[in-house]
Amino acid sequence: MRHGKKFNHLGRTASHRDAMLSNMATSLIMHKRITTTLAKAKALKKFVEPLLTKSKQDTTNARRVVFSHLQNKYAVTELFQVVSPKIADRPGGYTRIIKTGFRQGDQAAMCFIELVDFDENMAKTTKKATRTRRSRKAAAAAAPAVEAPATEAPTAEAEAPAEQAAE
Repeated sequence: MRHGKKFNHLGRTASHRDAMLSNMATSLIMHKRITTTLAKAKALKKFVEPLLTKSKQDTTNARRVVFSHLQNKYAVTELFQVVSPKIADRPGGYTRIIKTGFRQGDQAAMCFIELVDFDENMAKTTKKATRTRRSRKAAAAAAPAVEAPATEAPTAEAEAPAEQAAE
């Protein structure tokens, strides 16, 4: 029986799970986006978000606490120098999970997990203008006015002098 199960054990021993989450967190910090299974991404989110919160205060103790979890000095440096200033004003929710479908071999649910403030594609999207009934009527009324001045298609005779002038 699994009473009081607080987190997903991911079918691994505690030491293997800790090492895997540490490595995945390091990769996420260094690359800003990684592809993994949905279960691992959810476990990683719970592992890495407290570290990102801790990195907001750049103190020696905060660096030591984060290093004790990550065990990679380059990832700690990246976290405190690059990631931390970008997330300084964010109150939480530093990561985003985007489902991508199922893996070919075993049909495991796959996803991206990424740092929210580092995704250029999502930041550049513009909001679509909402279409109302009035705007459709205005567009329909303006369309005949635009079509009226249009002339016939140019003939081959009219194109020939233009090509000769270009040469």
